[in-house]
Amino acid sequence: MFKRNKHRLAGVTAVALATVLTLTACGGASSASSEANPFGLIQSGTIRVASLGDAKPYTFTDAQGTFTGFDVELFKDVAHRAGVDNVVFTGQDFSGLLSAVANGQFDVGVAAIGITSERKATVDFSDGYLAGYLTVITTKKSGITNANGLDGKRLGVVQGTLQEAYAVKNFPAANLVRFPDNNTAISALNSGTVDAHFLDYENAKAYAEQFGLVSAADIPSFDAPAGFAVAKNNPAFLDALNKGLKAAMEDGTWKKLYQKWFPGSPMPTQYLPTAEQATSAAPAS
Repeated sequence: MFKRNKHRLAGVTAVALATVLTLTACGGASSASSEANPFGLIQSGTIRVASLGDAKPYTFTDAQGTFTGFDVELFKDVAHRAGVDNVVFTGQDFSGLLSAVANGQFDVGVAAIGITSERKATVDFSDGYLAGYLTVITTKKSGITNANGLDGKRLGVVQGTLQEAYAVKNFPAANLVRFPDNNTAISALNSGTVDAHFLDYENAKAYAEQFGLVSAADIPSFDAPAGFAVAKNNPAFLDALNKGLKAAMEDGTWKKLYQKWFPGSPMPTQYLPTAEQATSAAPAS
């Protein structure tokens, strides 16, 4: 009887020891995994970015299908400062971009995304890195010369954008027509399906040059600066992006990229190196 109990005790002890060793090993693996992927990326060492392929000069694809633009170059610089050089951009419809980031399909959203309280309910944002204008663009023959001329007109907006929200609030007499992207909306404008399109100032400049369109109104929009969108509860990644942004602004990288992609446009002084902020002219309002 004593021998059987002794054997049982030895067996229980062995099982307990094995359990402890297993748990210890799992804890070590988890710790190692965390160290290898400190930002909780979908794939360690790679940042998967949800973006737009037609938002020139922010994010767009060139003739070879490669993503480029102000936001693209800035984010790659920030990612490098965070220790990640493999950055993969994928085009999305803007209306589903933030939900794709929130659901973990992408690590971050980069597309001149304005920071609003409504969007903060879905994702977290980095510090702001860009502010600008909104533009009503139209044809030379439309007769629309200012925002008041939109009453009763068909106004295109890209669904889910700041322009849509602004138009709903400030152009109540306009008939809004929603599109998945700017290219589709501009095609509709050129074909006469809509009378005007409401979009970002920089995008509007490019379309005006390409298709001979004109601006009917340039509206300052500095209350919702653009930020990088990140899924909630990832403070390490967000902190790394903010540190990278701050460094890019302080050493003049942000300024160089702005001058490259927005030549002649008013420059928001809050993103310049600290020493230059007091001496630089504020953007016109």
